[in-house]
Amino acid sequence: MATSKEFRVAGKDMVDVICNYLDNIEERPPLSQVRPGYLKDLIPSEAPEKPESWEDVKKDIERVIMPGVTHWHSPHFHAYFGTGNSFPSILGDMLSDAISCIGFSWIASPACTELETVVMDWLGKMISLPETFLAGENGLGGGVIQGSASESTVIALLAAKMRMIRKQQEIDPDLDQFDILPKLVAYTSDQSHSSVNRASMISSVRMRVLPTDERNALRGDTLIEAMKKDRKKGLLPTFVCATLGTTNSLAFDRLSEIGPACEDEEVWLHVDAAYAGSAFICPEYRSLLNGVEYASSFNFNPHKFLRVNFDLSAMWVKDKRDIVGAFFTDPIYLQHGHQGSVEDYRHWQIPLGRRFRALKLWFVLRMFGVEKLQEHIRHQVKLAREFKALVMSDQRFSIEAEVILGLVCFRLKGTNTQNRELLDKINKSGKIHMIGTELKGRYILRFAVCAATTESCHIMYAWQVIQDCAIEICDGVNSYKNGGALSNGANGTAEACISPD
Repeated sequence: MATSKEFRVAGKDMVDVICNYLDNIEERPPLSQVRPGYLKDLIPSEAPEKPESWEDVKKDIERVIMPGVTHWHSPHFHAYFGTGNSFPSILGDMLSDAISCIGFSWIASPACTELETVVMDWLGKMISLPETFLAGENGLGGGVIQGSASESTVIALLAAKMRMIRKQQEIDPDLDQFDILPKLVAYTSDQSHSSVNRASMISSVRMRVLPTDERNALRGDTLIEAMKKDRKKGLLPTFVCATLGTTNSLAFDRLSEIGPACEDEEVWLHVDAAYAGSAFICPEYRSLLNGVEYASSFNFNPHKFLRVNFDLSAMWVKDKRDIVGAFFTDPIYLQHGHQGSVEDYRHWQIPLGRRFRALKLWFVLRMFGVEKLQEHIRHQVKLAREFKALVMSDQRFSIEAEVILGLVCFRLKGTNTQNRELLDKINKSGKIHMIGTELKGRYILRFAVCAATTESCHIMYAWQVIQDCAIEICDGVNSYKNGGALSNGANGTAEACISPD
């Protein structure tokens, strides 16, 4: 395919392929049913010597690729958290791929840099971030697009590490950074994402994993006690990662307690709101973000809950000098005449190159508008509450955490083994897809409202699948199935899991 004429034909055809796929995705099993190694037997062992036609490639999409796809945008997909998808976002990625710039510095494509600065301020204002996080006209704060929340945590920890090392060297110029490094300590909760521990491994900063309360939230007094103990040992508290909306149960660490503790100790506070952050564009959920004013950095993923396709993770810092100071290198071949007066985002990230990701965010914000995005979030939360009501109508099950947004944590009132068996049956049915997790020794099932096309009928369908699978495990459950709605009871709920400050 060497000419734009050929591309026009194939491109229009691919749009049809995409639309047909998304329009009919509900007919496919949400979880791929293939066995490991399935694909190598379907294609040659070597690349073709001669060009193949688009028609031949197109035929292999269904034959080779689709059997091995888990369909994240099926309304029957209820695992993990959702990943964003929308036609405006796809259009933005199409244009980004066509421009195909490597926007490591302003001069490499001024629009790539400047649009990112502007739309990150747009997004920050949508969630009412304090102005100190915004670029504005001449602010020290600002936003940057990363690939994932995991990257953002690594970058924040590396920046905190270098800030503390510089601070100690100002006190004692004879200290080498490798003398200081063993004394640095970071803190997080036992409910934080596994990527936080990975950030510790990458940065070589030890991580204290702190216990959470009965609501699975990290509290300020727990953090203060841990930092006091470490200071007595001659260690240097350096970094705290608090989570707003944990992966396990959507618990919210108490920023109103953690924030002042970090401020008093001059410790970098990073706030990870990967999934939940998108909901803060709705005024009724903005209180969940209270306390962010104490943070040094904040992150959430529009590619989870805000109709933006992966990968687009939004990160803000209060003082860009800290992050630039941690990653700054300036070889001659990257220098340009506007340095110092413009942003060069290569200093805000680990890799050098970066795609024009701001385009898809710009397209989504313009073509949906804030109101439509708020409607989407509210609809998904409503569906989660519908599922919660169904769970509570069946005495065999209990709700295990408060339903705040689009996640319902529940379990069969039985053993951990029975709950694992139930999840296995659900996924083997091929009708819906879910995952499980563990909360304080109890194995639970997670039901997430993921796809933008999910409606009440899909919630009812999923609940029927779960009930049918439960029948195979529980004794005497037919009476529950046929007996109508039953009260779950006070012991089956967790209505006060969080009281946002």
